[in-house]
Amino acid sequence: MVHDVIFPEVLRRVTGMDDDVVDLHEAAEDGSLAEVVELAGRVADVDAEDEGRSALWVAVYGGRHDVARALVAAGADPWRPMMSGWSPGRLSLAGPDPHLFERPAGAPGLSEDEAALVAEAGRLTEALGGIEHDGFSVACVAGIDAAEAVRRLEATVEVIDPEEFLDEIDPFAEESMRFVGVTDVPGGCVVSQPWGYVPRTPDVVRRLSAGTLCYAMYANPKSGDQGCVARDGEVVGWDLHPGGEPWEDDESREVLLSYLFQGEPVAYCCAYAGLRVTEERAVIGPPDVWLCLPERDLWS
Repeated sequence: MVHDVIFPEVLRRVTGMDDDVVDLHEAAEDGSLAEVVELAGRVADVDAEDEGRSALWVAVYGGRHDVARALVAAGADPWRPMMSGWSPGRLSLAGPDPHLFERPAGAPGLSEDEAALVAEAGRLTEALGGIEHDGFSVACVAGIDAAEAVRRLEATVEVIDPEEFLDEIDPFAEESMRFVGVTDVPGGCVVSQPWGYVPRTPDVVRRLSAGTLCYAMYANPKSGDQGCVARDGEVVGWDLHPGGEPWEDDESREVLLSYLFQGEPVAYCCAYAGLRVTEERAVIGPPDVWLCLPERDLWS
């Protein structure tokens, strides 16, 4: 789904939202504490939502705990349901200060799977957060190994030292787009191309995702990170933004992933597919093996 960005002045005109409410949300994100306190005292409803979230939620998401406490003191409700079940209070349980708010009896906490994802997030971010590279792409595939990826892609394995191949190949040559790497990782495998978009193309993700899940992304140097999701051989999400802010209609797990992996698109992709990658080599090379794809339409 493609989402349009609505700027604050347009938001006021389209939705008729009170100016102070819009200003409060902006201040909760990047304004001063004094601005937040003043605006919280002026709005009719301190919990008024914009794009499915309150100003308190925005503060928690941004790690602005002093602002969050000020909003609660002004009457904001940390446990008000929003964002696919992620109230500000529940979201804080997944953050660095799980005791930010007093949790009332009966308020939902983290599930076992969510707690495991939170525990894994720091390690995964540390392993992959140092990638400063544009123009690469990866397909993170759950539950299959490199040998199965070769079979599904109908590819030919290049019998050559992977590091030597990376040194010798010309990334600007047209024929280079037929070559991708594949690396086994805990939980599945990663198909990568350090110089192009091929692992994110529809043909590749459909083949890789048969009977399983694949999250792929291309770090487009012109327009930013572009993600897609394929399940059981079908593309079910396109023009996604791994590592970006969640949308109101995102599923519960997507909201949590967006919170845990802010600005970390590669770690987001791996976590989405359940891959426990331990080093950046799986993404930027050299991979376990290089493959040559047959000539075919990758976009159909």
